[in-house]
Amino acid sequence: MRAVIASAPGGPEVLSVGEAPEPVLRPGEVLVDVAATAVNRADTLQRMGLYPVPEGSSEIIGLECSGTVAELGEGVEGWSVGDEVCALLSGGGYAARVAVPAGQLMPVPAGVSLVDAAALPEVACTVWSNVFMVAGLQPRENFLVHGGAGGIGTMAIQLATALSAKVFATAGSAEKLAVCADLGADVPINYHDEDFVEVLTAAGGADVILDNMGAKYLARNVDALATSGRLVIIGMQGGSKAELDINALLRKRAAVIATALRSRPAEEKAAICAEVVEHVWPLVADGSVVPVIHERLPLEQVEVAHRLMEESGHIGKIVLTL
Repeated sequence: MRAVIASAPGGPEVLSVGEAPEPVLRPGEVLVDVAATAVNRADTLQRMGLYPVPEGSSEIIGLECSGTVAELGEGVEGWSVGDEVCALLSGGGYAARVAVPAGQLMPVPAGVSLVDAAALPEVACTVWSNVFMVAGLQPRENFLVHGGAGGIGTMAIQLATALSAKVFATAGSAEKLAVCADLGADVPINYHDEDFVEVLTAAGGADVILDNMGAKYLARNVDALATSGRLVIIGMQGGSKAELDINALLRKRAAVIATALRSRPAEEKAAICAEVVEHVWPLVADGSVVPVIHERLPLEQVEVAHRLMEESGHIGKIVLTL
């Protein structure tokens, strides 16, 4: 089948479209003919050899897709050949076909095209599981997301807004700040000119922070937390090691939580997908939440897509079509 092949660990230039073996369908899985996939920061790390593939997962890059059910594995119920779906993957999305555990399949939300649905699974599952299932964001609480104009950020702003939180979002340009505001952010923060700690402290502190920077922002994130605040770290773009002031956490009765989605067991991913379908898809269907897509490129332009991701000038998601 047609698939993206990485010739060796390295830059975007190591990626090209070639031929790979068809996936082997196991019991409890569904074979999907892929219509589109989307680029995630983790994809670039895997390409560089810095993000090992979970045991038993496809070596092909790609953590989400949309497409059509082609075949049902033994024991699968509730799906039919021809159903239009999107899926959260452990790998294999940059290919013409992928085998998916049935619990990680989701219907395409009403009002969303099959191609654009590829931009939803990773961000919807990441934001819902971390901000709401883990951190328990409540209406009228203060919520801060870093990188508000990225894929995760644009979804986080919309979901927190739809569920009546007060949303603060950092971004680095006037264009991106405007996007954050348009999506519902109450307080866009230019991280070049403003100190998010000062902004949040003046507002009573952040009840929940969703952070993809890691070490670089750790101390300042703790300073920005409110009493009983929850800091959820989902990335290490700013490094992996930093000093943590335990006394500051104790004074605030606060929590620092680090999570990853890809390495979770299939049953946990299935539970997250079920919650996303129950709670997020209705918001997509009524227009409260929309997929924000920077560009749609053919799979053959995967090198261009990875360069766009690494330049960090994009807003929302970058989609690859098959």
